[in-house]
Amino acid sequence: MSPPETRGAPETDGNPSGTPVVDFHGHLAVPAAAALVAGAPGFAAELAAEQRAHSPASMAVNRAQLDRLQPRLTKVSARLADLDAMGVDVQVVGPMPMHHYWTARASAVRLTRTVNEAVAAHCAEEPRRLYGLGTVPLQHPDLAVTALERAVTECGLHGVSVSTNVDGRELADPTHDPVWEAAEDLGAVVFVHPWGCSLGERLATRYLGNTVGQPVETTVALSHLIFTGVLDRFPRLKLVAAHGGGYLPTYIGRSDHAWRVRDDARGCAEPPSAYLRRMWFDSLVYTPRALRHLVEEVGADRVVLGTDHPFDMGVDDPLARLDAAGLAPADRAAVAGGNALHLLLKGRTR
Repeated sequence: MSPPETRGAPETDGNPSGTPVVDFHGHLAVPAAAALVAGAPGFAAELAAEQRAHSPASMAVNRAQLDRLQPRLTKVSARLADLDAMGVDVQVVGPMPMHHYWTARASAVRLTRTVNEAVAAHCAEEPRRLYGLGTVPLQHPDLAVTALERAVTECGLHGVSVSTNVDGRELADPTHDPVWEAAEDLGAVVFVHPWGCSLGERLATRYLGNTVGQPVETTVALSHLIFTGVLDRFPRLKLVAAHGGGYLPTYIGRSDHAWRVRDDARGCAEPPSAYLRRMWFDSLVYTPRALRHLVEEVGADRVVLGTDHPFDMGVDDPLARLDAAGLAPADRAAVAGGNALHLLLKGRTR
């Protein structure tokens, strides 16, 4: 794969500014990685937790969807056809967010290498249009640092996707600080995308575990990163949140209020709302009003296009939804692709 800094930009019709339209939220299935964990006790426990968090009806729909979408989750030709239909020039492709943080050290190394090499190979088939994110074994921070460096410098990936907790441990736990430091040094993106919901059975009915639970997971994870001072310690961290950052931008005023009136809430140097402008958020908030509000809260320079391709909770008309928000032309161009390219290409040190 050619170094990302030297890639030529594709022709673009969807962004009047001439900047390519970039979808920051695409997924890749890696069957070889799934084979590595099949039959392991940790994977059985993971599946049992997933079953507790979903009704039998939802589990059946999920299984059928994965079978149906397999070509679009694995084949470059199918992915490019979808991008063309959406008017998207470039997609950031990350693994399905099953990071299997329960794996022991040797297994974690094999799993990580398999996933990252698969993402790199997939994107290398069309390097002008596909930019990759990998995974790291956050449960073993020392291994995660090495894996992140290899993902960027050897595999040509632009960063990694992480879940909202690490087998029950918060992303904000200080044990992960070396990983965030390495990400800063490399100029690597860290894309926060939940897998499941820790509320379990309470949201098992009517697909609430995803509909409500996943935004909750993102809200909690980002709040920990803010309130515990992680973003003070790592101000150059390129943190991107899926699904518009969950509910955090919508109700950030309550966080600011707590920070002002309670000493025990003041673990960060500035009001929590200040940190919204140190992160980036994808545009997958579904309605024009919600997108306008997101832009108002975090700034037009902090929002990137996101589709959640190719899943049913994603969208296949991202530009129409962006246009419906009625943003100023410069803001529309930034969200459509300018912000994403700045994130992906600027400040990479190797």
